[in-house]
Amino acid sequence: MFVLLWSTGFIVARYGTRDAGPLTFLFLRLVIAAAVLSVWARATDAPRLTREHIVWAAVAGFFLHGVYLGGVFIASSWNLPSGLAALIAGLHPVITSVAALVLLGEGLTRRQWIGVGLGVGGVAAVVVDRLDAGVSGVTAGALIAMAVSVLGMSAGTLVQRAKGGAMPLLRGTAVQYASAAVALGVGSIAYEGFDVEMTTRFWLSLTWAVVVLSIAAVLIMLWLLQRQVAARVSSLFFLTPALSTVEGAILFGERLGVLAVVGLAVALSGVYLTTRSP
Repeated sequence: MFVLLWSTGFIVARYGTRDAGPLTFLFLRLVIAAAVLSVWARATDAPRLTREHIVWAAVAGFFLHGVYLGGVFIASSWNLPSGLAALIAGLHPVITSVAALVLLGEGLTRRQWIGVGLGVGGVAAVVVDRLDAGVSGVTAGALIAMAVSVLGMSAGTLVQRAKGGAMPLLRGTAVQYASAAVALGVGSIAYEGFDVEMTTRFWLSLTWAVVVLSIAAVLIMLWLLQRQVAARVSSLFFLTPALSTVEGAILFGERLGVLAVVGLAVALSGVYLTTRSP
């Protein structure tokens, strides 16, 4: 469920940035999501945060939602195809696995490292499929934005795993969104002049981004990170490139080849090996 919901984020990035600046769209998305979660937490008398929780939630939120989402949406606004954006983002589990081993001491078994390798192979198969499809218009700026995005996702995942294990989900996620919204809001005003056009497509994209992605998908991810090592959760992201490619083929007419289907199967095998309990 998490992978399916998360993969739609790259589709929303394509739609949302047609009627608003990427940073403006994300600012509105995170402000609304933070407000919804805060009201939800108050209504249900959810556990409160300590000062330490607030500090680390703000740090994790800056990387997970500010840097990662900012990079994805900027790249999409520069016409990077959704499938290719998902491919680059899908490489972050490798960085996270190695960093978690070095920084957190979260080692993987030989079988799990094979799973990571298969995940990379699945992503590579979809990359080849996209190159065969003749993807054009890819700029250096869009690729740099995605590279920064990947580093932000890995850093946020490690911070959340190391310091956010006991963080109450509702209030903690609201703080994460608020901290990212501050950074994105400054960027929106400084570089975009708070650019937004209130079209039906904008409102539909924003509603999906808030309800499905910022609330449902992210709460599932944080719940998983509280119960699994970072590398095992990150391996799920190997599946998003192929799924986003399928969605892009349906919604945007992006070509879907045999290699993309093969890549999905290989990535599934990798995720199974990485996440399976000993």
